[in-house]
Amino acid sequence: MKKILPALCAGIAALSVAPVRAALVYDGEYNPDQTMQEYFDAAYYNYSKPIIFVFFNNEPCYDCAETVALIEQVYNQNYKNLYSFFIINYQNDQEYNFIGNYNLSRPLEVVLQNVEDGQALGYRKLENLQNMISDPLSFSDYLTEEINSFFAN
Repeated sequence: MKKILPALCAGIAALSVAPVRAALVYDGEYNPDQTMQEYFDAAYYNYSKPIIFVFFNNEPCYDCAETVALIEQVYNQNYKNLYSFFIINYQNDQEYNFIGNYNLSRPLEVVLQNVEDGQALGYRKLENLQNMISDPLSFSDYLTEEINSFFAN
């Protein structure tokens, strides 16, 4: 016992001298050491295609969740391989100034951003979509028509 105690103390002393560091590994998740741009570049590498942004704020409207689901359904059915798609809380944006760039103020807004050769060329903002979902078929037709006319499909 007398021999074990000094050896144990020496081991503890050695551990306290050499700092032990645990490295956090982020696998397939957002890494807080990355900028948002680096994250998007890694996750969504193709900025050569137009972007459909769905912006919401911290005070969502009554029909906002259902509207976002319908927008995402239209995207998945018609545009998944043609355009990039992002759903973003614009009030939590600290880096990209979405509010200023797209003049966002409503609980739900869709921005169609034209992109060519990695450069943003122009956009169209669609507002009040949450007021149009009483007829999902008409809503889908309207949204599809707006997307097709802006991106000239």
